Amino acid sequence: MYHKIVELREKRAAIVHEMREMLENAPEDGLSPEQEERWSKMEADVDRLKEQIDKLERQRELEAELAEKELEKRDQAREEKRDYEEEKDIMRRAFRNWLKGGMAALSDEEREFFAQRQADLTPEQRALASGTNTAGGYTVPQDFYDELVNAMKFYGGMRQANTTVIPTDSGANLPIPTNDDTGNVGAILSENTQDTELDPTFGQATLGAYMYTSKIVRVSYQLLQDSAFDLDAWLRDKLAERIGRITNTHFTTGTGTNQPSGVVTGATAGVTGATGQTNTVTYDDLVDLVHSVDPAYRARGAQWMMHDNTVAIVRKLKDSNGQPLWQPGVAVGEPDTLLGYGYVVNNDVAQMAASAKSILFGDFSAYFIRDVLGIQILRLQERYADFLQVGFLAFSRHDGILVDAGQAPIKYYQNSAT
Repeated sequence: MYHKIVELREKRAAIVHEMREMLENAPEDGLSPEQEERWSKMEADVDRLKEQIDKLERQRELEAELAEKELEKRDQAREEKRDYEEEKDIMRRAFRNWLKGGMAALSDEEREFFAQRQADLTPEQRALASGTNTAGGYTVPQDFYDELVNAMKFYGGMRQANTTVIPTDSGANLPIPTNDDTGNVGAILSENTQDTELDPTFGQATLGAYMYTSKIVRVSYQLLQDSAFDLDAWLRDKLAERIGRITNTHFTTGTGTNQPSGVVTGATAGVTGATGQTNTVTYDDLVDLVHSVDPAYRARGAQWMMHDNTVAIVRKLKDSNGQPLWQPGVAVGEPDTLLGYGYVVNNDVAQMAASAKSILFGDFSAYFIRDVLGIQILRLQERYADFLQVGFLAFSRHDGILVDAGQAPIKYYQNSAT
C-alpha cells in the first residue's frame, strides 16, 4: 500500500507541475479555450488523486492501529501466560513445602499468594481446592488433581471404558433425565382425520456424591526431608490406588444403597450358559450376547468388559472356521478386538464361576460417573509425632449409575449355576 501511495503522489505532482508550466507559458490574454478545458481536466485529476491518496493513507493508519492493538493483545497474552505459569510454580512449590514441612515451611511470598487466592476464590475455583487453615486443609494444585484422576484410571477399568464422566463443582443431587420412546410408533393418517397424541415417557436418574477417603497414609520424617524423594508423585500414586480401587469396585458392582450403583448391578441378563458352563463360555454364547443388545447401542461404540482371567479364556475361542475370535490391533493405536469389538479389562467383574455375571457387553457411555471436582488433603503432624511420621488423609466425592437401564444398553453373560 505504501508503494501505491507514493505512485499516486508522484503522478499528482507531475500533473501539478504540468499545470504550472501551462500557466507560466500562457500568453498575456490568458489560456485558450482548449487550454482551459485541459486545465479543468487536470485540476479534476489532481482532486481525484488527492481523495484517493487520503483514503489509502487513512486505510494505512487503521491497519497500523489494528496491528498495534494485535501486538498489544499478544503481549498481554504472553504476560498473562507468564503470570499463570508463575502462579502455578508458586502453587506447586508451596504445596510441596506444605507436604514436607506444614504451614511453617511456607515462605512469606507463598503465604501472601494463598491468602489472596483464598480471598478471590470463585465457586468454580473453590471446587478444585480445599481451604487453607491451621487444621491442615490446603489448596491442591490443579495439575496434581488432574494427575491423580489420570492415575486412578489404571486401577480398574470403569474409567478406561467409554463411560460418561461428569465433573461438577458441587455435590448437590444431579438429576439425569431419561426417555424411553422405543415402544411408540407412528401410524398412517387417513384423509380428513384428526391426528392423535402419543406422549413420550420420561424418567429420571439421580447422581449423588458419596464421600471417599484414602485412609491415612503415613510418611516418615526421613522421607519428607530427603530432597531426592518425589513426595508429590508418591503421594499421588497412593491416593489414586486407594480411592481408585474402591470407586472402581463400586462403579462395577456397587449395590446402589449407600454407595454407587454399579454397571453390573444395572445391567440386564443377555445370555446364560448351558448346564456345565460354570467356568466356560462358547462362541455361540458370545455371538448371542452381542445380538442381545439393541443395534442402536451396538453402533455407539459398544465394548466388552471382563476380568483378565476371563480374557485369557475367550482369547482361546475359535469360530466355526477355526479362526480366533480375538484379533490383535494392527495399526498404531488400534485396540485388540473380540468379534470386532474392543474390550476393557476390569478385575472387579466376577471371574467365571457358578452363576457369575462374568462378561459385560454394550454401550458403556450409558454409565455415568460423577466427580465432584474437589480433593481435600489433611496433614496430621502431631498424631504420629512419637513415631517421627506425618499422616496424610485425602477425601474425594463420586457417584455412578447406569442411565436408561430399562432399555438395556449393557447386558451380561451369566455362567451356569451347575
